[in-house]
Amino acid sequence: MSRLPMDRRRLLLGGAALLALPAGAASTRKSRSAAAPPPVWPRASPVPGGVARLSLGPAAARPLASVGGSDPAQPVLVLGDAIEWTAIVGIPLSAEPGEASISVQARPDAAPRRIAYTVAPKQYREQHLSVAPRTVDLSAEDQARYERERDHLATVTATRTELRPDASLQMRVPVPGRRSSSFGLRRVFNGQARNPHSGMDIAAATGTPVLAPLPGRVIDTGDYFFNGGTVWLDHGGGLLTMYCHLSRIDVKAGDQLKTGEQLAAVGATGRVTGPHLHWSVMLNRAMVDPALFVAG
Repeated sequence: MSRLPMDRRRLLLGGAALLALPAGAASTRKSRSAAAPPPVWPRASPVPGGVARLSLGPAAARPLASVGGSDPAQPVLVLGDAIEWTAIVGIPLSAEPGEASISVQARPDAAPRRIAYTVAPKQYREQHLSVAPRTVDLSAEDQARYERERDHLATVTATRTELRPDASLQMRVPVPGRRSSSFGLRRVFNGQARNPHSGMDIAAATGTPVLAPLPGRVIDTGDYFFNGGTVWLDHGGGLLTMYCHLSRIDVKAGDQLKTGEQLAAVGATGRVTGPHLHWSVMLNRAMVDPALFVAG
């Protein structure tokens, strides 16, 4: 008896096995194979205040990536492995729609190459708020305090440490409550336009525990003129988070926190109209939308 070629024999055997499956099993297998890939974090949203995910291709070692601009070039977070590396680029709220790019080096002594991407336009809403006049028209003393705090925070936000190799960037929401879509709002205080809102506001009662959304190290705590009680966490790779208007701070600089550990309590300190948590996420020194890092 003649023997079938091996590849044809495998094909016929595979078909016979498929026919032998119970009714519905073949379609179930097909639907599973066609299932959507798992979500990645943060989600891509290449708009002002969003995140661009750029493929860097394969490389034996983690490539070096940076984004330029009017400030000195900022290192960009790169995730992945030798099969596929991805640059995770934070886009400032002030970015103009249009072409942008990052610089990538396969190694420190290699010539850089440019990878381009497009920043899409996004229209944010405008919000008018009434607050204490002293928090809008600053006295000379308050202005001096604000400038001291601004200079200090410039050193805090320059923090950059290595990202843990096993790090996941999916964050848990730091406090339960109604999450507003306030990120990027063009805010007008007492009729005067100010910088857009650079975080997510979560409505919660004073005293509600605030929990770490990812493992991180406390790099700053303090009572600030606009932000009130504030904590900053460093999660590595240029990814920082900030928590404002706190009624109580339960950590100090240098503390290492695990996901879900308490760092503070919700309050109404600083320039606010009521108790809530202001939560900001900073990536390569750009404030980006925290909603891109959380499910739902």
